[in-house]
Amino acid sequence: MGLAETLSFAYPELLLAIGSMALLIAGVFIGDKSAKQISLGAVLLLVAAILLVLFAPGAPAASLFDGAFRIDAFADFCKVLIFGSAAIAILMSERYLANEQKGRFEFPVLIVLAAFGMSLMVSATDLISLYMGIETQSLALYILAAFNRDSRRSTEAGLKYFVLGALSSALLLYGASLVYGFTGATTFSEIARIAALSSENYGLIIGLVFMISGLAFKVSAAPFHMWTPDVYEGAPTPVTAFFSAAPKLAAMALFTRLLTSSFLDVVVDWQPVIALIALASMAIGAFSAIAQTNIKRLMAYSSIGHMGYALIGLAAGTNDGVGSVLIYMAIYMAMTIGTFAIILMMRRRGGMTENVSDLSGLSRTNMPMAVIMTVLMFSLAGVPPTAGFFGKWFVFIAAVDAGLIWLAVAGAVLSAVSAFYYLRIVWFMWFDEPVPAFERDSGSILKVAAWGSAILMFPVLTIFMGPLSSAAGHAAASLF
Repeated sequence: MGLAETLSFAYPELLLAIGSMALLIAGVFIGDKSAKQISLGAVLLLVAAILLVLFAPGAPAASLFDGAFRIDAFADFCKVLIFGSAAIAILMSERYLANEQKGRFEFPVLIVLAAFGMSLMVSATDLISLYMGIETQSLALYILAAFNRDSRRSTEAGLKYFVLGALSSALLLYGASLVYGFTGATTFSEIARIAALSSENYGLIIGLVFMISGLAFKVSAAPFHMWTPDVYEGAPTPVTAFFSAAPKLAAMALFTRLLTSSFLDVVVDWQPVIALIALASMAIGAFSAIAQTNIKRLMAYSSIGHMGYALIGLAAGTNDGVGSVLIYMAIYMAMTIGTFAIILMMRRRGGMTENVSDLSGLSRTNMPMAVIMTVLMFSLAGVPPTAGFFGKWFVFIAAVDAGLIWLAVAGAVLSAVSAFYYLRIVWFMWFDEPVPAFERDSGSILKVAAWGSAILMFPVLTIFMGPLSSAAGHAAASLF
């Protein structure tokens, strides 16, 4: 494949890389007054990248740069969701940038750079490109976590994320070095070929365990979740909204590609590890969130639990299992974006509020907002007939078909436990005495994001569930 043809498959990544540099240079020369224009340019870049992914000419799958990256249906599915959620995160942050940050233009540029790194992650098919994609994403996310320089909490969140992120990178690199040492290869396909030849390559398995540990940190899965509550609480709320969506999908996609493309022949060795991580994540997410009074910390533990449910599909190690992971992550992203849109609307004259008790009596002070939040809480809890129920249904079915009945049963029980804190929020909104109302002029973008997410939570009323299931199945099949 010639260089020109190779680059044609990488047009979305090239657009984001060059475009982000252009936006940064423009922002430096024009100054902070350009923040609104830079944000609009960043959104247009991401939309253009989506169009390039959807309408790229050529073969449905291609390996680039001597097998370091792969463009296929799986990567395309993930990139569309990543770029879309990044664009929504920029739009949702418009008021925050105007009020709290006085129009700092770096924010949208950092999100575009993070999306560029995530795009590399979901296409990575080599240990070196895997690490390059992770670090490209992480460097931007470290800065975003500490973006509010005047806040001690934000600075602390950025520092914690950086230190623990460096630890996870060390685990990942050590595991990758062991895998390379015992296989002599860095590409996923060659590692898979060598792994299939020897079922007792214990050095390879140990290396895989270290890599799983590093990637579990990126998806905030237990017991590598310790950074999540503090970073979610301390980071600016628009940053937390972004953290809860696109980076989780990118890391889960990389996790899935690594295990299915390189180590599918030793699935019996890593399946119990993934199953135990999934169980621990669901348990910690279910029980730890009960005591939370800060809604951002509650959503952090909620995300830990939801990553556990997604890992159930990965633990199945099958085509249907991977498809269920993609369906679950897509639904989770819609749920969490809508929820954080509501959290961003929790604003009074003194500024933004973050306590769960601030939602008390919301049905009497802002009925539309209460209805949206109720729908999203029901979906996060997995109550039928919301989309959250169907997401869990798909991963549970995949687990049962793979013989992991105990894991599906545990997931159902822990889902019932986690429903307590979601329904407690609903109780506060509908049955507690009202507290002072939130400001009404929260911005049209937040309202559209919240209403859009709430409507999507009812698949029976929309047409998205069928195409989503079909696209996820096609994407999963491209890995096998």
